[in-house]
Amino acid sequence: MTGKPGYWLAALVLALGVAAAGWTVGDGLQRFKLEDRSVTIKGLAEADVESDFAAWNLTFRRAGSAFAEVQQALAEDRARVTSFLADAGFTADEVEIRPLQVQDAYSREYGAGNQPLRYTGSGMVIVQSARVGLVEATALGIDPLIEAGVEIEGGSGPRYQLRGFNEVKPALLAEATRNAREQAEKFAAEAGARVGALRSANQGVIRITGSDGSDWDDGSSRVKRLRVVSTFQYALE
Repeated sequence: MTGKPGYWLAALVLALGVAAAGWTVGDGLQRFKLEDRSVTIKGLAEADVESDFAAWNLTFRRAGSAFAEVQQALAEDRARVTSFLADAGFTADEVEIRPLQVQDAYSREYGAGNQPLRYTGSGMVIVQSARVGLVEATALGIDPLIEAGVEIEGGSGPRYQLRGFNEVKPALLAEATRNAREQAEKFAAEAGARVGALRSANQGVIRITGSDGSDWDDGSSRVKRLRVVSTFQYALE
């Protein structure tokens, strides 16, 4: 079978094809080394940063059959809340008292006249402070207000902010740059080259999320996780 002319012809064609393919691959690598001579790398940096400001909206509600009754109950609740905050150590500059609001269910456009409690009302006291630790501790110790009968609205926990973001940003970008340079040098060493000048850089977008691993920051986390992925292109020598 191996002596047939067709077999030898097929073998010759296959050998020529493999040789041609090998030359094409080698030529491609040569063009990469001689013409491109650059590497694009993404640098990653992450950091957990403490919030530096907190806002806490304490909303409380009351309902009743008499306007004066609801208004009086709200006024007493407001006094309890402000006294609680003062005892915790907050100053007048850190506490904002909003006006009370009382609504008549019968006066609404679609209000029914058979509502068991005709009047509903709410009040709000806002805490805004750079003393983040104090805000957190006070929010965790809110039980005395609940025990006193103050109906605090659900979801009234503190919201934490990072207002000094621009102070943290340079160090984070510097870390991403170092990370990218290290990766570029490792790649170059494996390729038998050396990292040259920086050709281009894109700092990317710095994402702020909660430290609990959530994909976005809803303000409930006191510790913020900052993450940046920057893109760099280096010349290879």
